[in-house]
Amino acid sequence: MRLENAWGRLAIAAVASLAVVETAAAQDHPLDPLTFQEYWTVLEVLRQEDRLDEGTVFYNVSLVEPDKAIVWAFTAGDPFARRAKAVIGHDGETVEAVIDLAAGSLESWSALEGIQPNWLSREFGSTVGLVKQHPDFIAALEARGIDDMTFVECLVLPPSYLGTDEQRGRRIGHVTCAHGPGVQNTWARQISGLTVVVDLDARRVLRVVDEGIVPVPDTNADYDAGSLGPPREVPGPIRIDQPLGAGFTRRGNLVEWQKWRFHVRSDQRVGPVISVVTYEDGGARRPVLYQGALSEIFVPYMDPSFTWAHRTFLDSGEVFAGGLTKPLRPGVDCPDDALFLDGLVAGDTGRPQARDGVICLFEREAGDMAWRHYGQSTDGRKKRDLVVRSAAVLGNYDYVFDWAFQQDGSIKVSVGATGIAEVKSVEAKTAGTGDDDRYGRFVDEHLVAVNHDHYFNFRLDLDVDGPTNRFVVDRLVQKTLPAESPRRSIWVQEPFYPASESQAKLNVHLARPALWRVLSGSRVNGVGYPTSYQLNWGKSAETLLSADDYPRRRAAFIDHHLWVTPYEPSERYAAGEYSTLSEPGMGLPDWTSADRGIQETDLVLWHTIGMHHLVRAEDWPVMPVLWHTFELRPFDFFDRNPALDLPE
Repeated sequence: MRLENAWGRLAIAAVASLAVVETAAAQDHPLDPLTFQEYWTVLEVLRQEDRLDEGTVFYNVSLVEPDKAIVWAFTAGDPFARRAKAVIGHDGETVEAVIDLAAGSLESWSALEGIQPNWLSREFGSTVGLVKQHPDFIAALEARGIDDMTFVECLVLPPSYLGTDEQRGRRIGHVTCAHGPGVQNTWARQISGLTVVVDLDARRVLRVVDEGIVPVPDTNADYDAGSLGPPREVPGPIRIDQPLGAGFTRRGNLVEWQKWRFHVRSDQRVGPVISVVTYEDGGARRPVLYQGALSEIFVPYMDPSFTWAHRTFLDSGEVFAGGLTKPLRPGVDCPDDALFLDGLVAGDTGRPQARDGVICLFEREAGDMAWRHYGQSTDGRKKRDLVVRSAAVLGNYDYVFDWAFQQDGSIKVSVGATGIAEVKSVEAKTAGTGDDDRYGRFVDEHLVAVNHDHYFNFRLDLDVDGPTNRFVVDRLVQKTLPAESPRRSIWVQEPFYPASESQAKLNVHLARPALWRVLSGSRVNGVGYPTSYQLNWGKSAETLLSADDYPRRRAAFIDHHLWVTPYEPSERYAAGEYSTLSEPGMGLPDWTSADRGIQETDLVLWHTIGMHHLVRAEDWPVMPVLWHTFELRPFDFFDRNPALDLPE
């Protein structure tokens, strides 16, 4: 196959200017994840440069991706460079260090000012011992009838920055606790209304905030098999097997399935990164998507009390220490015959830590048709997808992420929310006996699940038949017909081509329908239209937070369902590179303030989907998976239905 796109000439110049060195044979592709040995190379280089001691901490170690043109032009066997970026805390500074892995040398060392890096794994329990010895905390527990701390479990929560003097320039944590002897699910046994504010750098308690005594519920919300009793009978087992093996092939991290080919790797911060996606058409591999990945998660809770007001989490950017995604289980999270990919993450000391089975790949047939028609006889074809799945675990919540490659040239991205809803204990036993449920809903006796939102932003670097693209909004508008027409109205397409970033900040409005498309600047289909891909949005939500609310200003990417920017490799995260305790306006608002041009250039789409979660009884104690989806859909990319050739 040949890759027909405009990268060829660009890549020749880029390769010529790059000092390329041979890398270890374990690396098959420039975007392959860092290996175990490469993590250790980072440590060895920093040690040799006297930049590593017992007090050095590692917030993140990540691959520095090569130039995009080089990656598109890469063929198996080509040499390529390998570099890593380490974000570390050293001698009281936060530093970005770039390491040339092949040369074994320190390329750059840059101190960062005015930022707070992501939370370390050790910080979630770092001051718990001090908290349990604090007299105000002890007194608060005794007032609640707890005079023995043996079964008191505490955790440092990463509070969101609300612009207070107490938080500014400091690494502040909020410690909350649960008292759950005899139960596994201690989320139902939280000690409500009690928060301890700690300075994590100084390792000291700043104050104890007691908002009032509420007894800890004695509810048992365990959901293991032993607690639930006999399971229901499910007769007639369903078995799906592949006696001839999987229908896809994998070489390293490069996957081929029918006409699709793509690269997949696990990233510590965002989970699966899908890259260099092509679709075979007429003997040529046509580029569709250079890279797609989660960019940020925002979860604000809707309770004004001190304990809850700071719970407006930027989950992906703040708490990915240990890896955003967690192991998947065969037969439950993924089919038994799925292929599992392992991952590596940097621990707090920089040492590589294995994460087994963080991505699975499997083919799926759900009994759907790819297409059908009934004429003189019924004709149609069976539908099959290839799914790339991962699951993020963030405290009480789990998020399942699916990238489903479809035979008609579409890619469906789905987010499934599950896990445990956060609850607080209240005086009232059930609903109807007070106003304890004004900020949530009762899910159990004395337990209210607090209202909240979930927003997910995805970075989609589309390269539709090459890097030079245009963006169009196909507005569907009503047209009034003349009096002599038998119809009074129809709708027509009115294309709008935003010239700059400010014109491409878009929201979904059902009363003003529009299609969002990325058009090729170099290729047309058989009837003369520019080839394109449509971002087909799914169910989403508009924020109900006021424009002056501090959390919304920090997570301002939720202001619009779509942002369009020119490609800039350093712009990867919608709320900014360092979103922990960040100031408002970082990320997309800052970048787009330049109002750069977005026509006839390399484009990146930033799509936000979300939901308002008014928790129901059926979401307790573990929430059934609630799915939200969007789709990248070919639009005039092909001359005909590309799934016509499916076998009967």
